[in-house]
Amino acid sequence: MQTDTGYQLVRLNNGICSVRSLADGETFHPVVGPVAEAEALYVNQLRLRERLQNQVGEFVIWDVGLGAAANALTGLRATRDLACQIRLISFDHTLEPLAFALQHAADLGYFGGYEHHVQNFLRDHRVTFHDGAQAVNWEFHHGDFPAWLESGSSRFSVPGTDKLKLELQPAPHAIFFDAYSPARNPAMWTLPLFTNLFQRLDPQRPCALTTYSRSTILRVTLLLAGFYVGVGHATGEKEETTMAANNLDLITEPLNARWLERAARSDSAEPLHEPVYRRQKLSPETWERLRAHPQFRGN
Repeated sequence: MQTDTGYQLVRLNNGICSVRSLADGETFHPVVGPVAEAEALYVNQLRLRERLQNQVGEFVIWDVGLGAAANALTGLRATRDLACQIRLISFDHTLEPLAFALQHAADLGYFGGYEHHVQNFLRDHRVTFHDGAQAVNWEFHHGDFPAWLESGSSRFSVPGTDKLKLELQPAPHAIFFDAYSPARNPAMWTLPLFTNLFQRLDPQRPCALTTYSRSTILRVTLLLAGFYVGVGHATGEKEETTMAANNLDLITEPLNARWLERAARSDSAEPLHEPVYRRQKLSPETWERLRAHPQFRGN
């Protein structure tokens, strides 16, 4: 089903529907579908339920790459029975895929019970609601995420006016990182971006990030940015994904010396220092920085 919005509803091989961006040539959650991927990659791997049950006060989630909101809504639904306070901050350069997805909510299957909240979110760029014992404050921040990280504050439009509002955001406890692929969107996978992201974290607030990529480039980039990095769970066609954190205790399977040796042999490991995708072996300087990372001391 194709529309003039630039998005298309597609049916995956398993019969589940998802959304495809015609302009970017990418399908969201292309193998197992939106809910299964979000549950495996974000809900389960980030141990959201366990961490929310142990959380005192607000739990902050940065949803980087809102897209059609499958990750955000699946995360909320998976924890709706818990007495918790969630501040969900979604980042993207457009709300168009979410508006398109809401029009096809019945086919997509993950909107059930949230349609009214999503309508308000689309209109006001924020919505606050209670779902049983769960309290939710969901905000949208429009624009260029790399530039926002560099700026130190968030500029977003006030609906119904031509004004911009400046706001600092609280450091996250968890990050859903779901940008388009590096080949399509290299600006979202550079070393400067992840370095700025790491600097936004609170050292006293353990935070974990998960993403679908398992590439050596990504893992080297995260390590150089300051994160501890580990192997993530399989999801769909991905035998592995990637998990990163500012606290090693949040990593179940940290990368080890054997991975480091493979990275040294890889022909595609040097981080992207600028938003241009390319494949390159590790430079001597990068190799020395990797070897000195605290994660590999003693290996």
